[in-house]
Parts: sequence; structure tokens; C-alpha cells
Amino acid sequence: MEPNKSIIEISKLNKSFGENHVLKDFSMRLDSGESLVILGKSGSGKSVLIKCIIKLLEPDSGKIMVLDQDISKLDQDEMDLLRKDIGFLFQSNALYDSMTIRENLEFPLRRHWTKEERESLAEDAVIEALEDVGLAHTVDMMPIELSGGMRKRIALARTLILKPKLILYDEPTTGLDPITSREISELMISIQDKYKASSVIISHDMNCIQMTSNRVIALIEGRNYMADTYENLMKSTDPKVSEFFR
Repeated sequence: MEPNKSIIEISKLNKSFGENHVLKDFSMRLDSGESLVILGKSGSGKSVLIKCIIKLLEPDSGKIMVLDQDISKLDQDEMDLLRKDIGFLFQSNALYDSMTIRENLEFPLRRHWTKEERESLAEDAVIEALEDVGLAHTVDMMPIELSGGMRKRIALARTLILKPKLILYDEPTTGLDPITSREISELMISIQDKYKASSVIISHDMNCIQMTSNRVIALIEGRNYMADTYENLMKSTDPKVSEFFR
């Protein structure tokens, strides 16, 4: 993709649940190849924003453009086609305990590839995705046999298997020890370098944010309160921003 191409553009997004106004005129842009972190307190609307981007939630108003498409105008089949280009790393990993690692990685292929494509390409795709996360030897193991950090890597491999143009990370290091968190952050950087994908990362892990972000948005009171590099936000004297860095 050419530099500075918009991957996501959100304009004046609003989302409420009853009297709880979670997102208020929220606007942002993600450029091609960029890694953008959404930083906010628990309950600030980070996960709601991600769900709106992939149309798991319908906003009350506003416009969301993803990969040059206005998602409000897409029907279910068109949205499924768009999701083929979007990788989503769930906070919980969302692996199927009853399936081997191979079967877990083949699951998105069953949805998006023809039978002929799966028969001829699936094995190579699975191995490449596992090699990307350093776990090719686990292909015939079960999720329960793996550590928490390894399961996170497998979930990331499954996210990568369709070679998405956009990757959405929901709290990728939550629940991991500091060493494993750093390894996952380093892996996210190497994946960014290899695939040139654009990323939106939901996180409150400041080490992960510092390592992986090109730019950070402070989501405060439902709005894009401040957007800048990690280093510049860290120097901010605004008390609403500086409290994240204490």
C-alpha cells in the first residue's frame, strides 16, 4: 500500500448504552503501515470502539471507513468479505480447546477459502503462520498443553493466517508476566515489519505501548482527547493525560 493511505477513518462517532455515553464525537485516522494505540481507563470505550470498527456493534451516529469502505453501507456478506482483510486478536485468545493447533489455525480458512484452496494451500499457510510466532513444533498439540504465552502466540498465528491488511489487538499482553509481555510486544513489531499491516492496539500496558506504537490516542471522556507519540504524551502537563504515566 502506498504511504499515507488511510486504512481507517472515523468521523464524529457516537455510541451510548442507555444514559451511558461511551463514545462522543470520536474521530481518528489510521494510516497505512502505522501502529496506533488506543489508551484509556477501564470502561472508557476502547473495546466498544474496536467492536464498532468491525461492525459487531452499530454506532448511534458517525462514519467509519475501513479499507476505503463505509461499513454502514455493507450488508452481511460484504462485511464478511471485508473481515477477511482484518485480523482480530482477542484478549481471551478465543482458541477452541477441543481442536488441535492445526485445526484452530485452519478454522478461518474454512470460512474464507474454497475447498480446493484449503486442500492445496492450507498446510503451508498453517506452518508459515506458526513459524512466524516461533511455534511450528506445536502444530499437532492441544491448547491445554501450552503455556499462556504460547496460547497468545497461537492466537496471533491464527490472526495472521489470512495475511490481513489490518490487525486489531485487544489487550494483547493482559494476564502475561513481564517477560512474556515483552516477547509478545517484540513479536507484534516483527509481524508489523514482515507484513506491513496497519494495527490498532487496545492496551493499558505502558511497556507494550512504548514498544509497539507509532502514535497513541488518549481516549478520555469518550473523545480523542489527545493524539501524539508515546514520548510526547509522556511529557504532557495535562493532568488527564499525565495520570496514565505516573
